[in-house]
Amino acid sequence: MKRYPFNEITTMQYICLNSGIQMSVFFLAMPRILAEKAGTDGWIALIIGWIITVAASLVVIQVMKKHPDGTLFDLLTRYLGKWTARVTASLFVLYLFYYAYTGIVQAVLITKAWLLPQTSASTVMLLLLIPTYVITGNGLRILARYAELVFIISCWIPVVYLLPLKDAHWLNLLPLLKEGWKPVFSAVPTTFFSYIGFATTFILYPFLKNKQKASSIIMISDTLTMFGYLFITLICFVYYSPDEIQKYNEPMVNILESIEFKFIERMEILFIAFFLLIFSLAWIPAMYLGVYSTSWLLGKQDHRNHFRILWLFLAVGTFFFMPTFNQSDRMNELLRKIGFGIEYVFPSCLLIYLWMHNRFKWRKNL
Repeated sequence: MKRYPFNEITTMQYICLNSGIQMSVFFLAMPRILAEKAGTDGWIALIIGWIITVAASLVVIQVMKKHPDGTLFDLLTRYLGKWTARVTASLFVLYLFYYAYTGIVQAVLITKAWLLPQTSASTVMLLLLIPTYVITGNGLRILARYAELVFIISCWIPVVYLLPLKDAHWLNLLPLLKEGWKPVFSAVPTTFFSYIGFATTFILYPFLKNKQKASSIIMISDTLTMFGYLFITLICFVYYSPDEIQKYNEPMVNILESIEFKFIERMEILFIAFFLLIFSLAWIPAMYLGVYSTSWLLGKQDHRNHFRILWLFLAVGTFFFMPTFNQSDRMNELLRKIGFGIEYVFPSCLLIYLWMHNRFKWRKNL
């Protein structure tokens, strides 16, 4: 009997959720960061990072196959005891809340910089938290449908980004590996920040309808994320010169200034407003999964009371402190380091432990 029949999510919804968590507000600056690390060869680092991410994602799936009807915390309770599971759940709560906070802070800063420069940060935060409350309070199925809707109505965006290619300089990409492999490999750790978020599968897996194809599904999701990053990175690389691209903090937004329509004066303003929907797929799922984890810790079925506390904390806390862009960049760097440990290292260590546990148990039963 299924434990979560009323919160099951379809294959498409999972792909949208996972890709949305990965490809969110952080992708605006990705072309510049890669150019600083590896020049116009930075796109190669994206592909290498994708290969490593797919491998790590498949490890997560293999771990969850050991206990398909429960989350990571249920699996750890079964194999390592309830206190290990509680400690892990607590760490995941902190990680997910920090992930959500960095995402919504970045969205607030970008909204103030491009859309509402005269509006206080606390007001912008409140405006973003209101729809967050509505979506998160209605459970995973509504959240999954929201992610699916955002994905569908965003399909036209790549078409618009093809317009600047009329002024593209494809020779910017040549020659390949201008300075060898060293700069490319040095940029690979940066790409991990672009892909983190797939560890939410530890919690989402039992809700997935078609678990038999989970490996293929997560590979499709990671590949979709990679193509999104690769698409916008290559466009920025061929439009801007290798030195010019490093002058823009968010080249993905600045490139829109070259697009002109008679009925729209500033295309980038329209896109930033629309991008908020995509950005929200960073903090809304992370908040939901974070309060779901706190509910598991306390043995509660309803996560909404926990979310109300978090919501009030963010709404009120912004009146007293709001990070700057520099502080936000340092927060993102810390998130990358923590995310690497939780999403790439931890699943591999856990899979090795489970393999050894089952192997020794089998030998003991002989």
